[in-house]
Amino acid sequence: MKTLIILFALAAIAYARPEEYYSTQYDDFDVDELVNNIRLLKNYGKCFLSQGPCTPEGNDFKTVIPDAVKTKCVKCSPKQKVLIRKVVRAFQDELPEIWSELVQQEDPKGLYKTEFENFLNGTD
Repeated sequence: MKTLIILFALAAIAYARPEEYYSTQYDDFDVDELVNNIRLLKNYGKCFLSQGPCTPEGNDFKTVIPDAVKTKCVKCSPKQKVLIRKVVRAFQDELPEIWSELVQQEDPKGLYKTEFENFLNGTD
């Protein structure tokens, strides 16, 4: 009987567990190097827009962007949220034209705008 209760408890914990995080492979990515190098940031932006070549990291980030926008980055670890906020702010401040194109590409109808802005402001 005790074993059955433990099994049900473990099943309940597993069922209630939040969604898995995105891969932590790039959690140590040097985001400061990216945001402090406008040429490099622009290249990543062009990659995300399919207007230029992508690094392996860029390709991986590119596959996550649509889901992250639609879900307010729910699968992002706390560290990934910090990194993404930093990169987005760099695009907004340094390359607003690329940021506008990314927004148009990922959320053309503005369905996720308010929620994603809340995420960016840390009010998610």
